[in-house]
Amino acid sequence: MTALLEVRHATRRFAGLVAVHDVSFTLEAGEILGLIGPNGAGKTTLISLVSGTLAPSEGEVLFQGETITKIPAYRRARLGIGRTFQIMRPFPGLSVLDNVAVGALFGRGGGQPKLAMAREQARACLDFVGLGRFVDQRADELGGPGRKRLELAKALAMQPKVLLCDEVMAGLNHVEIEEVIDVIRKVRDQGISVLVIEHVIKAIKSLSDRLLVLHHGEKIADGVPAEVLENATVVEAYLGKRRT
Repeated sequence: MTALLEVRHATRRFAGLVAVHDVSFTLEAGEILGLIGPNGAGKTTLISLVSGTLAPSEGEVLFQGETITKIPAYRRARLGIGRTFQIMRPFPGLSVLDNVAVGALFGRGGGQPKLAMAREQARACLDFVGLGRFVDQRADELGGPGRKRLELAKALAMQPKVLLCDEVMAGLNHVEIEEVIDVIRKVRDQGISVLVIEHVIKAIKSLSDRLLVLHHGEKIADGVPAEVLENATVVEAYLGKRRT
C-alpha cells in the first residue's frame, strides 16, 4: 500500500549549514506521527519541505504516490496539505471568523466559491476547535491559547488530507494541552492524517501512533512511542538532561 505522504532522502542546506540531512519517512492514512528532537534539530525545516515553503537541496517529496517536490506551496495546499505555524500571525484587523474564512476560500480543490459559504465553513471549524464564541472578535486580540486554536481552525478550513502542526501546544497549561490533544484526535477521526511537532513528551507520547526523532538534522529513531523513548540514542540526544 502506498503511503499518503512520503519523504525520501530529504536534505536542506542554508549556505554552509545543513539543517536537514538525508531524512526519509512516511505518513500513513489515518496516522498521527509525532516529530520530536532538541531545539535546532531541523523539525520545522522538515515540515517546511513537506508544505513547500522550502525546497529541498536534495531528495523527494511524494503525496498520494505522486512526486510534488517541485510543486509550490499554494498548490500543495490545494492538493490537501495544510499546516499551522509556530509563529502565529493572524490577519490584522479581520475578525476571527474572516481569518478562518480565508482558509476556506483558498483550500483544497479551489476552496469555497462564495464568501457566505466560506464563512459557514469557517464557523463549523471554529466550533470544532472551541472558538465558536469568538467569531466576531478581532483575531489579533486573541491571547496565545486562542491563537493556537485559530491556527488549527484556519488549516482545517482548507479541508486538508494531511495536517502539519508546528508546536500547537507550546506555552499552554496542562488543561489547555489536554484540550488540544482532544481536538487533534478528533481531526484524525475525521480521516485527516497528522504530523505534529511537540516538546511536551507526555503529551506527544499519548497522542502519537509513531514517533520520528531528529538530532542535528538527521533521523535517529522512528517507531512506536514506548520503544523510541527508551532508545539509548534518543535518551542521550534529547531526553538525557531531563532524566538527570
